Amino acid sequence: MLLVDGSIGEGGGQILRSAITISTIIGKPIKVTNIRSNRKDPGLKHQHVLTIQLLSRIFNIHTENVSLGSEWIRFEASKDNRFNEYDKPANDAIIADIGTAGSIPLLLQTLIPTIAISQKDLVIRLSGGTDVKFSPTIDYIKYVLRDAFSKIGIVFDINVLKRGFYPRGQGFVEIKIRKATDLHPIEFCNFKEVEPNIISIAARLPKHIPERQIGSAIATLEKKGIRYSKHKSVLENSESPGSSILVYTTSESGIYLGADSIGEKGVKAEIIGNRAAKKFIDDYEFQACIDQHLADMLVLPLSFVNGKSRYKISKITTHLLTNLEVIRMLNSIEYHFEKISENEFILSIEGNPVI
Repeated sequence: MLLVDGSIGEGGGQILRSAITISTIIGKPIKVTNIRSNRKDPGLKHQHVLTIQLLSRIFNIHTENVSLGSEWIRFEASKDNRFNEYDKPANDAIIADIGTAGSIPLLLQTLIPTIAISQKDLVIRLSGGTDVKFSPTIDYIKYVLRDAFSKIGIVFDINVLKRGFYPRGQGFVEIKIRKATDLHPIEFCNFKEVEPNIISIAARLPKHIPERQIGSAIATLEKKGIRYSKHKSVLENSESPGSSILVYTTSESGIYLGADSIGEKGVKAEIIGNRAAKKFIDDYEFQACIDQHLADMLVLPLSFVNGKSRYKISKITTHLLTNLEVIRMLNSIEYHFEKISENEFILSIEGNPVI
């Protein structure tokens, strides 16, 4: 059994997500300790518990100590259960509820690569938070991560049926994940100027809220000489009032930049729009091809690709370094950073294929 210390590096939930994903795919049992030890509320949160329970159900994995607040778990995956068929529910879909405004996007960061690389086609219907703090928005997953993953060979579709904002959550998302029969290395290193798109969402709030978010984002981009391609303002249904905005671009040439922001009570819509645009500019002005968050999300699937992948980023975050080290330890990858300038780096990853 491999031991994973959840306190290393930035000591957050990504260590757990990467560990159980790799454990499931390669069929090796692990024990994860000190889970989220560097957070003010350490231990498993609702979305972590549900993620582990879903993997246990789908892959018939025995687990221990999986409960809210637990700071260690045993996750006894094996090669025998990696390809076992689960008991399919009605209509070939699994239905699960986080039970709070816990992040559906963070849960999907584990489920999508695990299920796809493990050669399963699956439909999952999830209830919880779609647009919440300290997590990518569901639009980021739908419009940025999906396109980037497709270039690797991981294909999924998302249908957002209802938004889930803090505190009640109760958003509803259907995701269709396809088996990844052929994984490809990527080469996203050649930046070129692009015109981003903007999506602004609000629920149970006046129509002017998402429009003001867009207006502020556009003004912030234009001050830097960045023209936008198109924008969309949408009013949607939810249990709790809330808003979000995504500034993003995806390109066949290999430019995948996304920046989002969540509305907050007492914070003007203009500030929310400005925050998203500034996050986009932070990567764009240093000619990154991959944004700081996607840089981290790509590491795990690329660790199972036969060959070397390379992509250009603007910053080496502690989060990225921690994820690289955990994955290197569990899946024997090799990685290297090439420094081009103070804010330009190329990350190379040599994978360890299983399919």
